Amino acid sequence: MAADPLVVGVDFGTLSGRAVVVRVRDGAELGTAVSEYRHGVVDDRLPGTAAELPPGWALQVPSDYLDVLRTAVPAALAEAGADPRDVIGIGTDFTACTMIPATADGTPLCELPEFAGDPHAYVKLWRHHAAQPQADRINELARERSEPWLARYGGLISSEWEFAKALQVFEEAPQVYRAMRHWVEAADWIVWQLTGTYVRNACTAGYKGIYQDGRYPDRDFLGRLAPGFEFFVDEKLEHEIGQLGALAGKLSPEAAALTGLPAGIAVAVGNVDAHVTAPAAQAVEPGQMVAIMGTSTCHVMNGAELREVPGMCGVVDGGIVPGLWGYEAGQSGVGDIFGWFVDQCVPASYAAESGQSMHDHLTELASRQEIGEHGLIALDWHSGNRSTLVDHELSGLIVGQTLGTRPEHTYRALLEATAFGTRKIIETFRAAGVPVTELIIAGGLAKNPLLMQIYADVTGLPLSVIGSAQGPALGSAIHAAVAAGAYPDVRAAAAAMGSVQRAVHQPVPANAAAYDELYAEYTTLHDYFGRGGNDVMHRLAARRRELAKGQDR
Repeated sequence: MAADPLVVGVDFGTLSGRAVVVRVRDGAELGTAVSEYRHGVVDDRLPGTAAELPPGWALQVPSDYLDVLRTAVPAALAEAGADPRDVIGIGTDFTACTMIPATADGTPLCELPEFAGDPHAYVKLWRHHAAQPQADRINELARERSEPWLARYGGLISSEWEFAKALQVFEEAPQVYRAMRHWVEAADWIVWQLTGTYVRNACTAGYKGIYQDGRYPDRDFLGRLAPGFEFFVDEKLEHEIGQLGALAGKLSPEAAALTGLPAGIAVAVGNVDAHVTAPAAQAVEPGQMVAIMGTSTCHVMNGAELREVPGMCGVVDGGIVPGLWGYEAGQSGVGDIFGWFVDQCVPASYAAESGQSMHDHLTELASRQEIGEHGLIALDWHSGNRSTLVDHELSGLIVGQTLGTRPEHTYRALLEATAFGTRKIIETFRAAGVPVTELIIAGGLAKNPLLMQIYADVTGLPLSVIGSAQGPALGSAIHAAVAAGAYPDVRAAAAAMGSVQRAVHQPVPANAAAYDELYAEYTTLHDYFGRGGNDVMHRLAARRRELAKGQDR
């Protein structure tokens, strides 16, 4: 009897990459493996150097991504007990917007000896926020010129995206910019390594690359940003656009040797970790918002109509599944905020009194509190605000601390702050005419029952939970099945291979009413510090930046 066809999905996250082996007929996950990035996030100094990076920088080393293919894929196959010859396709997803300056053949510039010590030659991770001044100028000029594409991004272009980061390279490292032939999304670079062919995926092009209605911002606009930058699209960016679920190419012999997979199998067009998760959660219809909760949270959903949503990350025709408008919003810091607090703000005595992980210990202590008992309100802006303010110079804030405030009080306030941030996004979508009827949670934070109940109570929505612990990797595997021809489209593949547990967490009316009161306080602080009432966060960020420049000199 013939063996069941298999596909492999590989999810490249912020700190690690994970591979999953999936059965095509029903989405059963047979084996999985994780590969931690050896260099992690480079945000203090370049590898092998003592020179400190300025504030707001976040880089990575591309060889870490190849290590994932080299180690995680064979390990997942081994755990599955799978014969590699049964694999018919591989799909990948990546954090976005994560950019690699590369030569004509795809070599990252940081791998060239002459650029090994230049930070601009490395991967600019999604959370690289040092291009905020460039993003500000892009937004100002776009508003002055009434550029039609600006509304597709909620009225603001983020410092995390392709154009702002490229303009920073152009202005601060002209030698890198001149040597760069391709400004490549990591999602496309990894597919390039698998196939030997560079195909630019429609998802990152639309959401992160200002590619709307078949075109980018024009030369006149780019030239007004900076003389000489007008040819950026022509010379560094423009390339063939591949649609989601389409075949990018066949696995090359070199990539086959790297991964242990058969040469010639289908390789799907690249995708973004958040967007690829929606089919894995069977969330492909309008009104179903997926929150992929990890170090950050990305909110994606489909809509039947095009609407302009203030502060959204973007809306793209077919950006998630064909035939619908794909919407994106997000929060730049969620799990990162909880991790920062545990690492930096909890006394050693707490570790001594618990046999649990510190997150579990604080969650247990926080769960004993009544809503509002801690007397705190926090703003979840420790990594800036991605939606709906789109301002990465904003910073975290906690109001109400006293000498009686304990770590579990602050921890719960931070959990609640991220839920308030999600509610702000949902309310903004609804006000713009995009209904949100269900919230589906994916990512590791779905394992925290207190956090999930807080989100249900704060948003007033039933929370469904994806049935897979590896949502993005499963989503990539679904796209691989489509690229290999096992299903006619992503919707059909999602119905057969996706998994979700509906309405696992229900809002408690009394809790929801209590959180309505706290959310009103959150909104007051949100608008005061985020909408121009008090500019202190920007002034502090500017001071920090200037002092860092002085230290560099």
